[in-house]
Amino acid sequence: MEKQNWLITGVSTGLGRAFAQAALTAGHTVVGTVRSEKDLRAFEELSPGHSHGRILDVTDDKAVHSVVAEVERSVGPLDVVVANAGYGLEGTFEETPLAEVRRQFEVNVFGAVATLQAALPHMRRRRRGHLMAVTSMGGLMTVPGLSAYHGSKFALEGILETLGKEVAQFGIHVTAIEPGSFRTDWAGRSMTRVARTVDDYDELFIPVREAREKASGNQLGNPAKAGEAVVHIASVEQPPAHLVLGSDALRLITAARTAVDEDIRAWEALSRTTDFAEGAQL
Repeated sequence: MEKQNWLITGVSTGLGRAFAQAALTAGHTVVGTVRSEKDLRAFEELSPGHSHGRILDVTDDKAVHSVVAEVERSVGPLDVVVANAGYGLEGTFEETPLAEVRRQFEVNVFGAVATLQAALPHMRRRRRGHLMAVTSMGGLMTVPGLSAYHGSKFALEGILETLGKEVAQFGIHVTAIEPGSFRTDWAGRSMTRVARTVDDYDELFIPVREAREKASGNQLGNPAKAGEAVVHIASVEQPPAHLVLGSDALRLITAARTAVDEDIRAWEALSRTTDFAEGAQL
């Protein structure tokens, strides 16, 4: 396998750490972003000379571009970039303050966009590279109580699909990574929970929150195996535009897409009534 230079945001814990560990195990060089000196030192100790830490807040656009440019100069040309940094925001739509929604998009969407935009010009000039971002099964399906989170991940899905079509001509691949529930801190330490204010949602939402908290630490997905899967697709000639990870994600995404297809079929006749008799088809 050809050795690669990777950049992964958010490698302190969770899937970001698993992706980095798998890439290092495969012999690649990994630059991982963290938020503290302590985490930086811990990451660099994983594989001295191959694991390089950088402190970065992905919501600081200028800092993102500066770090990517510095890594290109000091570590080497980036072959794979994984925009992984993000967090979960739990709360019903009505109860979630707009400021929290904005913060969710700042990190999950704009942080990922900044990372990919910073790396893209370098890859475009070289006419090669692989851009990835971690969305979620929640970027293709929904459950009650995660409207802001789902919104951020659906937005990222649309950006990535479009980006893939734009840069294919340059030999650059784009993959949306869509994990199901993995045994990480996502539903625990990494989850921000909105305060409850509307009792009308109790019957629906309390069981959802309790089930998620109960499952935390006992999820189906194995982060190490997710890391191996991501490293694998970075080595194939034609990687997927969508990489679903986990049997739960496969089941839930398939059900969600089936429901959309059923709506389209059920209302197809009405959909067609909105056309002009003569018009240009896209």
